[in-house]
Amino acid sequence: MAFIEVENVTKTYKLAKREKGVMRNLKALFHREYFYKHAVNNINFSIESGESVGYIGMNGAGKSTTIKMLSGILIPDSGKIEVGGMIPYEKRRENAKQIGIVFGQRSRLNWDLPMTDTFELYRRMYEIGQEEYKKNIRLYTEILGLEEFMDRPVRLLSLGEKMRANLAVALLHNPSVVYLDEPTIGLDIVAKSRIRDLISEINNLKGTTIMLTTHDMMDIEYICNRIIFIHKGEIYFDGSIDAFKETYGLQYKIIVYSSEKIEVNGTGMVLQSVVQERYEFLGDKRVISIEKAFAFLTSQSKAISSIQIEEANIEDIVMSLMRHVE
Repeated sequence: MAFIEVENVTKTYKLAKREKGVMRNLKALFHREYFYKHAVNNINFSIESGESVGYIGMNGAGKSTTIKMLSGILIPDSGKIEVGGMIPYEKRRENAKQIGIVFGQRSRLNWDLPMTDTFELYRRMYEIGQEEYKKNIRLYTEILGLEEFMDRPVRLLSLGEKMRANLAVALLHNPSVVYLDEPTIGLDIVAKSRIRDLISEINNLKGTTIMLTTHDMMDIEYICNRIIFIHKGEIYFDGSIDAFKETYGLQYKIIVYSSEKIEVNGTGMVLQSVVQERYEFLGDKRVISIEKAFAFLTSQSKAISSIQIEEANIEDIVMSLMRHVE
């Protein structure tokens, strides 16, 4: 049995209609009209222990609602959820001990306490043994560079320092699964790299299951080996990153430097631009494979000095897929 099981889960919100105009708003005080929004609609997926999964989609796709149901904050309207063999909303306390959560725009840190006191507070809250506690503090201090601000109050920390501290707090009790919601939002390149390194290392070192929601596709590329794509409450793709690229990353770009003119009529490739000796072609794997396109171009001219092939990255693919499913 998988560590996380989500079967036919639906969650619908009842929302009040907002009217424009003073009279309509006054009328709404006595007769409120409502509409229903399906946050998630009959979704199914399972995640094995130790997997690292990117849960992606546009704002409002249903990502945060799913995470809140998995963590026991929300109760699904229908369907079944199990995390580590228990139903999260029925055993909130037990479930809380096996999960870690990081929300990029929310902090679990006390504004006035230094990190040394915050860690001690969470040690007692999660009843962590002294030996395990000291071992984890040493590990996260080393990987995340916490020693430089351990004794400073949280209010004096930078955004990147707060995010590193939040991640350390979420991992302090050795959770079986960590839910990460935009963990690198607003961070600089160095801070992002540190966060990604830690998440990957914890996944590899301790076998911690990772479920990551983010709009930064570099996070997905670096941390995850699987993608679940959700749109308007429905799952459109669930599989490996390679399968995702193979399924939706059909277009590619070939840049050729040649002192002679190159013609590609009838090949399935399209000439995008020519700047001096630089030719840029667009190909589609359904029409002509990269191998055949490369072979054709090299056979056309001996004046070619360089060929570069660029396949679509995850961000390009996601943008294309979003346009497709609208």
